Amino acid sequence: MNLDPRAAVGHLTPENWDRANRLLVRKALAEFSHERLLVPEARGDGRYVVHSDDGATEYGFEADILSLDHWRIDAGSITRHRGEAELPLDAVDFCIELRGALGLSDEIIPVYLEEIASTLAGLAYKLTRSQVGAADLAEAGFQEIETGMTEGHPCFVANNGRIGYGVHDYHAYAPEAGHPVRLLWLAAHPDHATFTCSADIDYDRLTRAELGEELLGRFAAIMAGHGLDLTDYLLIPVHPWQWWNKLSVTFAGEVARRRLVCLGPGDDDYLAQQSVRTFFNVARPDRHYVKTSLSVLNMGFMRGLSAAYMEATPAINDWLADLIADDEVLRATGLTIIRERAAVGYRHRQYEAVTDRYSPYRKMLAALWRESPVAGLAPGRRLATMASLLHVDHEGRSFAGTLIEQSGLAPEVWLRRYLDAYLTPLLHAFYAYDLAFMPHGENVILVLDGGTVERVIFKDIAEEIVVMDSGVPLPPKVERIRAEVPEHMRLLSIFTDVFDCFFRFLNAVLVSEGVLDEETFWRAVAECASAYQESVPRLAEKFERYDLFAEKFALSCLNRLQLRDNRQMVDLADPSAALQLIGELANPIARFAEKRG
Repeated sequence: MNLDPRAAVGHLTPENWDRANRLLVRKALAEFSHERLLVPEARGDGRYVVHSDDGATEYGFEADILSLDHWRIDAGSITRHRGEAELPLDAVDFCIELRGALGLSDEIIPVYLEEIASTLAGLAYKLTRSQVGAADLAEAGFQEIETGMTEGHPCFVANNGRIGYGVHDYHAYAPEAGHPVRLLWLAAHPDHATFTCSADIDYDRLTRAELGEELLGRFAAIMAGHGLDLTDYLLIPVHPWQWWNKLSVTFAGEVARRRLVCLGPGDDDYLAQQSVRTFFNVARPDRHYVKTSLSVLNMGFMRGLSAAYMEATPAINDWLADLIADDEVLRATGLTIIRERAAVGYRHRQYEAVTDRYSPYRKMLAALWRESPVAGLAPGRRLATMASLLHVDHEGRSFAGTLIEQSGLAPEVWLRRYLDAYLTPLLHAFYAYDLAFMPHGENVILVLDGGTVERVIFKDIAEEIVVMDSGVPLPPKVERIRAEVPEHMRLLSIFTDVFDCFFRFLNAVLVSEGVLDEETFWRAVAECASAYQESVPRLAEKFERYDLFAEKFALSCLNRLQLRDNRQMVDLADPSAALQLIGELANPIARFAEKRG
């Protein structure tokens, strides 16, 4: 992709930069206050102030506080003063002025500030795009909705860091840029590479279905030109950035010795998804997603893929698919998963000899193939990422509110249908199987019938599910997903990941637009939970042990994790060990406990 260097930064104008900073400072004030890193002082009439560490700078703003200590701040009301002088809002300055309150160490702060700068640049870019209204987006296709999202993760302030991308990479590979990408393909010697797959597929069938005979023939000819046979190697799809910036240099010896052979780009156009390293095939939507290694730092993790970790991925997906198919409660909700059906990983012996399992050098070359949701779609149905429910357009109209209007249903009826499809399977997985997902907006796909949520699809399975009980029997290949989580922390998989990290924001979106009030929203959540519990009386003891209607639950803080260590926030094998629990939140459905049967 050839870019004029001036045009590449055309989005970085004073006007866009000021607007981006105002939006990000608003989010920083809201989320850092929610996590009790900041304690705003009330000044009356809904106005609050926050002072810098040295007390010299004052941020003032208008806000009200919704359920779950959600700070709804008017971005236009924010001011920054030092003495009598009013200063422009600057998110980087904000983090510097409050670095003590935020706990930013000398080691972490430079990288965090770089992530903030990159997030601002991304916001400025999004402000330059033609503004698609919520009504138009609600009529759009799956990938138009995916690339139309503007917010990113709702909790994290530095949520668009992508450290490693240059501005030309941003234009080429960022999901919001919507630029088609052709993946590169490497042939890897099987002495160093491992391929695993689901029981219903094999390597030859997968590669023929994904690449086609013509492309495979071209690749075979390239290999023959080196005096090699393609059938003696395993094919690995590679993010172009990874090849140009890492593999071609860091793995130079592997290339020189023909343990790796670059075959060039494939024929299909893909679009990057919100998760950055996962691609959707827009040329052939029935073909698999491809998830690739990407040695870019984004939101607390280097986005590589471990070859060792990938090996068990298909078996874990097969196990979960069978569990869902065999469970009548889960089947009744319509829940499905899109399986990660095959994985391939390359092990660089020299780097493995001198690193531990956390090292990014072990995560530079691996990939997986995930089913496309398009293939199983019934006639008249369409798809949208669940993250879209939090999208608000430039005129203040929400995607969720537009869907409700489109459905013709009363808002509380629409909401309940969504909750039955999304919340019920999460509750049943937890109470029946001690199984927790990571069900944030980017990991859930909504199947829409008109504007109504008919069912949901979960994805990103193998890296982000956990069985929290040592007594639950698991096949040996699936044992990796087991993690010992203390009893008192288990229900946080619902309270934090669902209530605090998604429903908190959806409630605010719908309340702010006047679609419904908080009482109606949380009553619908409570009624969905009660209906589920009444439907499975055999789990009554579990409902009592893990009380979803408890008065309070622990506040688990995501930004605090990133502020403490923005390179490796948590160990996926022990997810509870690193959690930052700060005080408690009032449970917004506790007041409806008496309405249970």
